[in-house]
Amino acid sequence: MTQLRTITTVLTAGAFATLAFDTFGQAISPLLGYSKLAPVGLAGATLKTVFGANPSGAAHLLHVMTGLVFYAVGYFAIARPVQRAVLPRLHWSVTAAVYGVALWVLALYVVAHLVAGNKPFLGFTGITWVALWGHVLYAFVAAYIMEAKGALLDLPGRMKPATI
Repeated sequence: MTQLRTITTVLTAGAFATLAFDTFGQAISPLLGYSKLAPVGLAGATLKTVFGANPSGAAHLLHVMTGLVFYAVGYFAIARPVQRAVLPRLHWSVTAAVYGVALWVLALYVVAHLVAGNKPFLGFTGITWVALWGHVLYAFVAAYIMEAKGALLDLPGRMKPATI
């Protein structure tokens, strides 16, 4: 797989996963009577804390870039290679689930609490659990696309395409 195709696949995975996360957290969850996620609000609070300002549009850009690039690259470059080095026969879906939980901890403990100053895991309210499922959904969608498109074929330890 060429580098350009790999980059395109990872970005496509990030885009679809972000769309799934936002659709679930901001539309489906409230339609079912559960909390509505506010990832742009958290991004804005983080920008305000770190830089002292939240310019118009910056929080949206941070949210989109996090989903499109950073979280997707995290699965591609960290989660899956580490899993393959430690437990090479483990199915990618297990790695995706664990990665989704790790993203949830990163977002709701590290960013929301340690950086933005909110209660840990936003006080374990309804939004906490919607965020957990949203981050796991994100990880599954991103991982599925990367695995299906063979984006991880060129990584060390890769023997054959993943079983989807």
